[in-house]
Amino acid sequence: MIDYLCGTLNSKSTNSVTVDVNGIGYSIAITMSSFSKLPEIGSAIKVYVAEAVAGIYGGVVYLYGFLSKEEREMYLLIKDEVPGTGAKKAMEYVDKISKSFADFKTAVITKNPSMLNGIFGFTKKTADKLIAALKDKIVAVNTIGQEKWSGIKINENSIFSDAIEGLVALGYKEQQARVAVTKTYEHNENIALEDLIKKSLQDL
Repeated sequence: MIDYLCGTLNSKSTNSVTVDVNGIGYSIAITMSSFSKLPEIGSAIKVYVAEAVAGIYGGVVYLYGFLSKEEREMYLLIKDEVPGTGAKKAMEYVDKISKSFADFKTAVITKNPSMLNGIFGFTKKTADKLIAALKDKIVAVNTIGQEKWSGIKINENSIFSDAIEGLVALGYKEQQARVAVTKTYEHNENIALEDLIKKSLQDL
């Protein structure tokens, strides 16, 4: 089992990297959030790895990479504990929660599906599934970074959601809109809907 790979970053894309280790190139799947943190091609890099076996007879091994042990630990927890979640789906979830692992952990422990929906973009069904599967086990998982939005009160019928819908209607992607609205809303929870949309537009 591979724990991590240290080598030279040979190539990178939004969903994978190739790391040259003593003349052998390892293709490793990554998240979009990890891509944004990668060094320049030719730089030294250390990637923590999780292996997944696929194929009818289990003959294909895929490598999934993370830039920290904590991120890999969260990935493994989700993949192993959330029903119906394979390696690729777990990577999608990790990409969503990478904006704040600490807040994700708090939302699960406090059983707050609205926070999982409003900040991380999970559907209500997925949020409920994550809470049910992880609430008793995520406590032991180490997370990186500090909480950013734990004090924000979000409910599914608030202007928070309305502002996101308004920006999407203007042509922005939901994830972009969510990040912009969250940044504005966390500083002023009493802001009017129109002002929330206008101020959020300044970050898009």
